[in-house]
Order: sequence, then structure tokens, then C-alpha cells
Amino acid sequence: MKLHMHTGGLAATNAYLILDEATHQGTLVDAPRDTIAPLLTAAREQGYDLPLLLLTHAHWDHVGDHAVYTAAFPHGKILAHADALPMLQAPNSSLWDLPYTIAPCPPAAFIQDDQSIAVGTLKLQALHTPGHAPGHVAFYCADQQLLLAGDLLFAGAVGRWDLPESNVADLQNSLRRVMALPDATRVLSGHGPATTIGAERKTNALLRQLGVL
Repeated sequence: MKLHMHTGGLAATNAYLILDEATHQGTLVDAPRDTIAPLLTAAREQGYDLPLLLLTHAHWDHVGDHAVYTAAFPHGKILAHADALPMLQAPNSSLWDLPYTIAPCPPAAFIQDDQSIAVGTLKLQALHTPGHAPGHVAFYCADQQLLLAGDLLFAGAVGRWDLPESNVADLQNSLRRVMALPDATRVLSGHGPATTIGAERKTNALLRQLGVL
């Protein structure tokens, strides 16, 4: 597996490119505004196809480049959880005046909890992890000990639960679910640096404040 990350947009959001070297198939995880073009270029230059864009959730800072992806890979499909659909139909922020407009982002198919998503020979397990946003999904690759956590869990922090669509009880349950993963699991979040489940178990005070640990 090859993994590339690029950070950009108004909220310094991370986008990830996962590539399966055995099949030259890949996928994008999230599409922040003004962020994914270098990842698309890297995929094309290395001869990879990207049939999927997986969205962890539908907040404006994670979906702004969805049309850039579909323009580069017209056959590509955008996948998201069904509970994210209302926000994908109106993806512009309700709290901040953005200097641009994001077109609606209708998914080609809906992600189900525990669904196995193939990226060539790699398998990503979709984990429905609501709380920060409706329809939030994390993607777990057991073989690679890797969790693409979206805005659920960060190095030293957790997803906000004070937004209009947030739900703290759901967030607590979702955090308990991912904190049950092995300590060696590497966590790649929607913002900030990578961490591990074990490191967050030892040092993340918010997990204790929320009663997750």
C-alpha cells in the first residue's frame, strides 16, 4: 500500500490517497477545497485508477473539491453514508460565510455500517461513527493497522460536539467503538498529525472528560 496526504483549504483539512500497488487501484478519502489536485496528479502519473471518493462526512471543509475529482475521473463514484445526504445536497456552511460556493454532491451509493470496501486487494471496513456529524464514517484497514478517522478522533482531541447537527451521546459511543481497536492502530485524522489508538488512550484528556475511557 502507498499512502499520500495533502492538507489545504480554509480549515487545513487533510485529504488522503490510498493506492494498492498490486492492482494500481486507489481511492481518495475526503476532498477538501483546493487540496486534492496534487493527489490526483500523483495517481495519474503513477498510472493508478481512482474509482472511488470516500467521504467521512459532509461538512463543507471535507467536500469542497468533489467536482475536481469527478472531472478528473468521470467514471468515479462518490460514496457517503445515507445520513449525510441532506448536508451533501446543501454543502455550504450554515455557520460561516465562505468565499466560494460548493455545488451539491449527490453520492452514487450509500455506505453501510461494517461494509467492506475494496481498494484493489486492500479492504477498508466502514464504521458508522456519528456524533460530530450525521452520517460520519471512519474507515479501518485491519491488515495495515490503519484508521482513517475523519473528524472523530485527533491527536489530543476529539470531534466537536457543539455544532447544530452534533450529538454528544453519539460521539461518545463512536469514540468507544474506535478505542476498542488495537493500540498499534495508526490514526489518520481529518485535521492535524497522525497518532495511534495507544497514544490517545494514554494522553487524550478529552476521552476521559467524555467518559469514553
